[in-house]
Amino acid sequence: MKTPLMLNKGSERSGVKVTLAATFVIVCWAYSPIGIRIGLQAYAPDHLALIRFLIASTFMAVLASVKGIGLPRLKDLPQLALLGFFAVSLHHIALNYGQRGVSAGAASVLAQSTPLFSALLAHFAFKNSVNAWQWMCVLLGLAGAAVVVMGDRGLGQINAHGLLILLAALSWSLYFALQKRHCHRYDGLTMVCYTVWSGTALLFVFAPGLLDEARQAPTSVNLAVLMLGIFPSALAYLAWAYVLARSDVSRASMALYLIPPAAMLMASMILAERPSAMVIVGAAIVLTSVLALNLDPTRLQAKLGKRNT
Repeated sequence: MKTPLMLNKGSERSGVKVTLAATFVIVCWAYSPIGIRIGLQAYAPDHLALIRFLIASTFMAVLASVKGIGLPRLKDLPQLALLGFFAVSLHHIALNYGQRGVSAGAASVLAQSTPLFSALLAHFAFKNSVNAWQWMCVLLGLAGAAVVVMGDRGLGQINAHGLLILLAALSWSLYFALQKRHCHRYDGLTMVCYTVWSGTALLFVFAPGLLDEARQAPTSVNLAVLMLGIFPSALAYLAWAYVLARSDVSRASMALYLIPPAAMLMASMILAERPSAMVIVGAAIVLTSVLALNLDPTRLQAKLGKRNT
């Protein structure tokens, strides 16, 4: 029989593991825009997306062979391909082309605007109600994103590359919306594997010329791309699934707001990038609005009401 002391020690160890896993996720996803910036030194944006996910797909195939996953149903293949298109193909092509003209720190901020687009999709595409508080948060967040886009390369300069990062965020929102409607059919590992594999298959249209670029790329760039394929594209997803399975989703999601500051710090150390004042201001606006969106007073009141009944 387990004593209270043993149970407390077990919960403490579990809490430490969750914290370490969340920290690992933050570091991996903060590295992503930095790895992309390094990879773009030797690879075209479309080639970088393909080689990154060839590495991720290979890694996931090894993991799937060890853990074992089931075969998808034939009628689910189009849906899995659509998930791969939004989560991998469109998202990373837009992200890579966008980062040709956007700093790593600014890209990480714009990528965190995904919940804003999710709210818009909920209203316009899925006909869900969006209250006044949510509309205010969305408009404020989009204004913050505009500040980041205009201020990244100098005061008042509109950078079209920043709009591509926002397209990547929109694509990620579509992926989340679709995934929620189909995730009940497969476990987390199976969903991640088939999403990554289908998205990688769609990227094969960019295969011509990739081998030559890989041969000519410096070893340091190929090492950065290898890390990009293994850590942010594979291990981070598995670690995040571990975090979500052992903690409250809304509470765990708060940790993701640490990604932009971590990315800015890492970019200053690795790439010698310094965010402009407008990017810092825009980042504060975007992150505050997304945080406020997740702390919707009406939802909090509803939760408190349920607890009190």
